[in-house]
Amino acid sequence: MTGHIYRDVILEQHVRLFRGAMGAEFLFMDDNARPHRASIVDECLQSEDITRMDWPAYSPDLNPIEHVWDMLGRRIAARQPPPTCLPELRRALLDEWCNIPQDQIDNLILSMPRHCKACIASSGRHTPY
Repeated sequence: MTGHIYRDVILEQHVRLFRGAMGAEFLFMDDNARPHRASIVDECLQSEDITRMDWPAYSPDLNPIEHVWDMLGRRIAARQPPPTCLPELRRALLDEWCNIPQDQIDNLILSMPRHCKACIASSGRHTPY
């Protein structure tokens, strides 16, 4: 992922439209991944009048979607036979995404208060989750 791809695929195609639907109260959250902090991304957000949430430089990633990506990756890795080309991978990702049980996602969301407490208790350092 590069700053250009992040801008063109994520910001232009999704975030900008979502911001339009949400209105002036929209606050965008990303993290400190290098592509997210590229100057081309800053320029795009500024030109679209999108306010970015402040994000500490060494903050832990508490976003539940990261755990969903991990689940998805594990499900793809366990497929037999594994996808061997991009069209197969695309189909496998869509299939596995649809088959992640909703209760697993709900449990991730419900675990957020516990994760936040652990993060606060460790002063933002490593937590065991």
